[in-house]
Amino acid sequence: MQTIKNTGITMIIKRIITLLFITALTISLSSCSQLKKQGEPSANITGYSANKLFQDARASLKAGNYEKAIKQYEQLEAKYPLGRFAQQSLLEQAYAYYKYDEPDTALDTIDRYMRVYPRSPRMDYALYLRGLVNFTRGGSIVDKIFPRNFSDLDGVRQKEAFHDFSTLLTRHPNSPYATDAKQRMHYLKNTLGTTEVNVAKYYMKRGAYLAAFNRADYTIKHHQGTPAVIEALQVKVCAARKLGKNSLADDTMRIIQLNFPTKAKFSCLI
Repeated sequence: MQTIKNTGITMIIKRIITLLFITALTISLSSCSQLKKQGEPSANITGYSANKLFQDARASLKAGNYEKAIKQYEQLEAKYPLGRFAQQSLLEQAYAYYKYDEPDTALDTIDRYMRVYPRSPRMDYALYLRGLVNFTRGGSIVDKIFPRNFSDLDGVRQKEAFHDFSTLLTRHPNSPYATDAKQRMHYLKNTLGTTEVNVAKYYMKRGAYLAAFNRADYTIKHHQGTPAVIEALQVKVCAARKLGKNSLADDTMRIIQLNFPTKAKFSCLI
């Protein structure tokens, strides 16, 4: 019995020693890894001119190595904050953040550019890039894997993009980016209208008829000329009837019959 007991104790001790060894080895390897990372020398830019740093960063940007480009632009900004390359590098850094899928940092960088260089001859591009970041800014990782319709996303980003492009066209109507901005605004106007009418439909399904009516009315007033207006009129008719406003429903129905006769037959089972 004593031998069995001693054997059991010995096995336990061996297991403890093994676990301690594995733990120590793991810590050691982790420390080595950290030391290696900390010990990795950064590029020695002591003798680099502003032009050299700028050209290296631009080369990384053109090669699609956005992370490296960002670091190089940061080095340039740190070493030559007031140099003649600082202005352009800040704008290109914002673009690198945009391509690197860091929209918030890209927007912060663009806003800083606008504050520091309010009279920049490239302000039209800054506004265009800002609109582009907001236009393409994605949602969660789920949205990236299972993309939804653009009009189903939060309308705040769409409105920001619309405002950016609108500002560009107002201040710089002859900008080379104006044509693309107009096309994107047209698309945004349609999707913003669809977003509003989708919300109105959601309220109808939930039985919030007054909210549905108001949202549909808002869509009609603010998104004239978009396909969403037709659906908004239909929702308005259905919501008005649910609220007992039959006279208002009939008036809205006449508008549909007059302007969109092919859409006059529809079901209120939204």
